[in-house]
Amino acid sequence: MDKFFKNPALKTRISSSSVKLQEMLIGYFLAPLCAMLANSVFSAYLTRYYADVLGLTDSQFGVFSMMLPIVSAIVVVIGNIFVGQLIDQTRTPAGKARPYLLLAAPVMAVAIILMFLTPGGDNPQAENYLMKMIWITVSFNLFYSIGYPCYYTAHSSMVALSTRNGNQRGILATLSNASMVAAAGVGASILVPILLQPFMFVTGADGTIDRVASYNNWRILGIVFALLTAVGIILEYYFTRERITEEAFALGVKEEKLPMKTHVKVCTKEKYWWMVILFIVFFQMGQLVKNTSMSFYVRWMFDSVLKSTDPESTSGALMSTLGLIGGLPSAIGMVIAWPLASKLGKKRAIVLGLILSTVGGLLAFLNVHSFGIVCAGVVLKAVGIIPAQYVMVALLSDVLDHLEAKNGFRSDGFTMSIYGATMVGLAVLSMGIVNIFLGMLGYDATVTRQAASTETGMVIAYLCMDMIGFVLSIILLWKMDVEKSTDEDKALILQHQKEAVLAEGGTWIEPEERARLEQEEADRQAEEERIQELKKLCQEKGLNFEEENKKYFEKQEKRKNSLIGKLLG
Repeated sequence: MDKFFKNPALKTRISSSSVKLQEMLIGYFLAPLCAMLANSVFSAYLTRYYADVLGLTDSQFGVFSMMLPIVSAIVVVIGNIFVGQLIDQTRTPAGKARPYLLLAAPVMAVAIILMFLTPGGDNPQAENYLMKMIWITVSFNLFYSIGYPCYYTAHSSMVALSTRNGNQRGILATLSNASMVAAAGVGASILVPILLQPFMFVTGADGTIDRVASYNNWRILGIVFALLTAVGIILEYYFTRERITEEAFALGVKEEKLPMKTHVKVCTKEKYWWMVILFIVFFQMGQLVKNTSMSFYVRWMFDSVLKSTDPESTSGALMSTLGLIGGLPSAIGMVIAWPLASKLGKKRAIVLGLILSTVGGLLAFLNVHSFGIVCAGVVLKAVGIIPAQYVMVALLSDVLDHLEAKNGFRSDGFTMSIYGATMVGLAVLSMGIVNIFLGMLGYDATVTRQAASTETGMVIAYLCMDMIGFVLSIILLWKMDVEKSTDEDKALILQHQKEAVLAEGGTWIEPEERARLEQEEADRQAEEERIQELKKLCQEKGLNFEEENKKYFEKQEKRKNSLIGKLLG
């Protein structure tokens, strides 16, 4: 594997020893945004696609629609833990997590295409129910149990592995979470509903879903999402860098490949680890069930939609509006989250925000059928969860540093596999929970208004589940004080590294000096490559090398003095 990743074509495009704007914007925002957009749309609409287009809630499929996500969630957890173990055992010039990004790209692209090519999907009268169930099970798990765990576990590890600089790590955590918020908030909740919902769920002349037309449209969307996902993942691979993993290579220290049980033991004995993992579980569970049920709630609960002559277009417009007003605080939060966390502390900022979100949740119950009142509650919730959304990964990174300081080794792979299993597994499980609400409470996609019991289930899923998560998260984080150990942890980690280098007969170089030397070497190599390329170009086109080289330096000088140049470094 080392030989494979030494190929110049697979080398990261990030050469700076310090995190710069290019890495921030492409590697941690734009690329993950493209990579996760499909999953965000699936969280909002896949359950409706299965129910309203493929008819999985029809009686012929029995309890399949309820059991598929629940059983698959178990496979998803196993898949994430397995990928996490692989990451902990992997050491390559590309890092320990980044190689799995490359593996995820083709798998996820193929899985997405297969999800929307179900045999008989364009023929509602086809009775090949067993074939449909097998195809759906395989394609669903190829995406959620294999492809997405490879991507998300590796992606989730990148913030902790990118740098030890606390401020830079905080910014990367903010941008990484911003990409996920943008994919779910701007993409799946704002743009897709208003631009694509009538395309995804075509309304027939009788006011019900035209399953054939809708299925054919979803096949087109599947190809688009597959390409966008693959491009996003590949961009993330090339515009990120694992500086912490590279430390061992630079220091000449051979890292011992520890068995998984060792990582499990040290993590599960640490109270801070349990606090942050359970916080993530409870918080994300509420958010994912809410997001999964949102399209159903907007379609069937608001009076203005039920009275409309074109309910799909109306509900799409309202869902887009709901996503917009709920997403604006998240957009603003990308700017204020880290300064707020720096001032108040990560834990305190999260807890105070969740208290505000709980108040906002209660407001929505004044009238669950009023779009205006529900919107007001959603806005308060969105403002309150800003710190939790953006600071969560940075808080988890603090815990990983604390574990490294105590034990002398990192447990990124295992921890991020649990994190990934939580995020992906809960996304799948949330579909099952919503399906259970729908199936047991009488959901019927062919009617013009749902039964009162079904409406109650939608209220629980969309308005109650996240509030339960808020309350449990507040209780868990109340005594979380790992941030007090940050300076001590950094000193211990540095001491461990120094002892390891000296024990192997190496020469210890302070981190600042090591970074300077590394940057000088990277700059030297880049300059040699530039000169070779310019000489080749001049030879091919009959240009004067000295003149072209002078023009290059003049352009570089102008670039350095510009605002963008200063930001890019």
